[in-house]
Amino acid sequence: MRDIPSGLAAHIETASTTLCHCWSLTRRDGLVLGFTDHDRPLSFEGIDFAAAAGLEAAESAAELGFAIGGGEVAGAFAALGLNETDLARGLYDDARVRVWLVNWADPAQRVLLEEGFVGEIKRGEASFTAEIRSFAKAFDEERGRLYMRSCSADLGDARCGLALVAVEADVVESDGRLSVSAEGMDAYAAGHFTGGRLVFTSGVNAGFTTELKRHGREGARALFQLWQATASPIIPGDGFSVTPGCDKSFATCRAKFDNGVNFRGFPHMPTSDFIIGGVRPGDGNLDGGSLFR
Repeated sequence: MRDIPSGLAAHIETASTTLCHCWSLTRRDGLVLGFTDHDRPLSFEGIDFAAAAGLEAAESAAELGFAIGGGEVAGAFAALGLNETDLARGLYDDARVRVWLVNWADPAQRVLLEEGFVGEIKRGEASFTAEIRSFAKAFDEERGRLYMRSCSADLGDARCGLALVAVEADVVESDGRLSVSAEGMDAYAAGHFTGGRLVFTSGVNAGFTTELKRHGREGARALFQLWQATASPIIPGDGFSVTPGCDKSFATCRAKFDNGVNFRGFPHMPTSDFIIGGVRPGDGNLDGGSLFR
């Protein structure tokens, strides 16, 4: 049950109210943005809430137990501080959201309606809809290590221990959105960068990062297919860097990266076929010892 300040409660009970919604977004890079659906700017808690931002709140739902509640915020890219490029670059992924109901005639009369994180963002030609997920979403996130055959580390992180060296190149040809080709990468066989990461280092997409769907070759050119389309067209001459990909298998860790000693999975655990297959006459190595001796 939400406690509404007495002053705001008394105002809500009047025949004519002066209410609006205010949102604050704290991006992953620490930038805090404020917006309101009122027709003039408001300020409180050290945040300036921009007016005429083109934002509006949709219906919000609360759930019992550990179910994830939340709501939606819809708006136009014309909103101050919001643009398609920043959304496409992931700057608002998992951003912290706070929503208030405010008496715009007296901003001291306000109540915090909702606090959570930005979830799925749907983008149109000139607008977007952002899902707001409650704190219960934390219960759906993976915590700690899982007992599985594949590696639980990310390539190049502290647990992996591998020092990744990015390869720099320039775009020679592109379809403008999802594929690029480059030259001067003859030392790397097709597939070496599949599953890796590509970062644009120059051009209008500088800073945009995406995973690589496929790395192939066509003559002297390396071909890259991106999982995520860029916000702006890719043009020849744009600079980018790529790092290798890893399928998180023990064989790849040992053969491709010579890093088997740091493998963070359990490659020798029995598969489900072994567990449910039963025992057949003549089967050996069933004395409780290693299956790989």
